[in-house]
Amino acid sequence: MAPFPAIPANTMSHSDFPAAQPLAGVRVVEFCSTAAGPFAALLLADMGADVIKVEPPTGDGLRLWPPLSEGYSENFASLNRNKRSVVLDLKAPADQALARQLMLDADVVVENNRPGVMDRLGLGYASFADEHPRLLYCSISAYGQSGPRSSEGGFDLTIQAAAGVMSVTGEAGGAPVKCGVPLSDFASGLYAAYSIAAALASVRAGGQGAHIDVPMFGCTLGVAALQTSEYFGNGRSPAKLGSAHPRNAPYQAFRAADGYFAIAAGNQKLWLSVCDVVGMPGLAQDARFGTTSDRARHQEALRDLLEQAFTTRPVDHWIDAFMQAGVPHARINDYAAALADPQTVHMQWVQPLTLPGGAQTHTFVSPIRMNGQGFPIRRAPPALGEHTAEVRAAYAQGAGRPEQA
Repeated sequence: MAPFPAIPANTMSHSDFPAAQPLAGVRVVEFCSTAAGPFAALLLADMGADVIKVEPPTGDGLRLWPPLSEGYSENFASLNRNKRSVVLDLKAPADQALARQLMLDADVVVENNRPGVMDRLGLGYASFADEHPRLLYCSISAYGQSGPRSSEGGFDLTIQAAAGVMSVTGEAGGAPVKCGVPLSDFASGLYAAYSIAAALASVRAGGQGAHIDVPMFGCTLGVAALQTSEYFGNGRSPAKLGSAHPRNAPYQAFRAADGYFAIAAGNQKLWLSVCDVVGMPGLAQDARFGTTSDRARHQEALRDLLEQAFTTRPVDHWIDAFMQAGVPHARINDYAAALADPQTVHMQWVQPLTLPGGAQTHTFVSPIRMNGQGFPIRRAPPALGEHTAEVRAAYAQGAGRPEQA
């Protein structure tokens, strides 16, 4: 792995900023595994919430995912910083009782089990509605808490398939392809965290708690607003276009002499700039390319004409040319390049991280800033059950809600 640029000595590190923590004082209990639920709880933790992650004795399954650094999963680390880990066997009465006490002392519960699982454990939302009416209980599931598919499980792949994402991903005529980033998992986590934050504002204003139902299927359809509205508008399901856009052109990846790059000429002024950059002013007079809609309708022909020019020069040439012309452009970065981008370095988004056991790695922190300040890593990702003893001790002594150190 390529080393990351060092933070200049005269620059404060991301963790030195005393960033505002809008969720400081909020207690979250997480009963989640893998991605959607842990990501939702991570977003809350980054904003200052005290997140207690309750894991089974075998741990969150994500802990086993490679790459492993001295036995610790880098994938798990990326979604579980700023949390405490407590191991409980929820089928054991004593641990079930402790879990319930944690939930009674919480402001928020996040769980991503199949509907009915928490009820069977005696820890479902209905069992808290009277005893803790201000509790926000967020349930993330494949298809939602009710309906004909509510009992089905799902993972990112199957939800992308069911919600239409795979039907518009990849090249025309190609085999079904999922989005390389787990879109359904992380979109659902974002919806969950947003809903919790909104509901917390209501509770803080004197409102009551709620059961928040976050269906991954619905969330994935929700972020496909342009695709669903296209269907509503013309009655046709959108088709695969590779990197192209159904309503804009030139707006895709193009082949140069030594690779590919992307440009997004999303309006008439930018289109005319493209014609100038490639030295093909006649394209601006071609009736096929007169308007944005015309260009989108004839974008295959337009691509072929533009690539006649693009393939005569390397990517670097076109990146410089379009930068000078003010046309939005980008290299096709891999993650090594994206994480070393000057903007990434400037924003200090890549930070060092020490894993349990002492292994040194890096992580991508919250990209959000408030008043110019980022959010620090307050806690390294925990070892399995690292905080079980302190939580048990707090309740054994009658102290109740264990505060974070």
